[in-house]
Amino acid sequence: MYYYYANQEIVKCQLCYLAYVGSMGFKENLKSELAYQNILVKELATMSGIGKATLNNYLSARGYMPSANAAVKIARALGVSVEYLVTGEENGSVKASMGPEIRSLVQNFKLLNEDDRKMITSIMQLFKNRRQRGK
Repeated sequence: MYYYYANQEIVKCQLCYLAYVGSMGFKENLKSELAYQNILVKELATMSGIGKATLNNYLSARGYMPSANAAVKIARALGVSVEYLVTGEENGSVKASMGPEIRSLVQNFKLLNEDDRKMITSIMQLFKNRRQRGK
C-alpha cells in the first residue's frame, strides 16, 4: 500500500500503490511491505531468522541485495512472494486483475512527477471520503 501525508493525516491509496510499486526495487518494496503490515525490522528478524543488522543492510541507502535463500525467508515471513519483493507484482496478477481503464490510469499516474501524484492522490481521497460520508 502506498502511504502519503495529506491534510495532517497519513492516507493509503491502492491505485497510487499500484503505480508506485512498478518503479521500486527490493529495498523499496520491502520497506513498503513492512510499513503496510506495520512490522518492525527487529520483528522481521525474529520471524525470518535473518539478523537485524543484515536486514538493515538490505534497507539501507546502499540497498544490498539478499541471497536467494534470504529473500525466500523474508518473503515467507511476510506472506508474500520473492517476485513481489523484487518487482512489486506477483505473476503479473496485479496487472491481470486490472481492467484496461485502470491500467491506463496507472500508466498515466506513473508519468506524473511526485507533486502531481500527491495532488491526484489527495483528490482521490477527497472523493472517497465524500462517498463514505454520503452512505
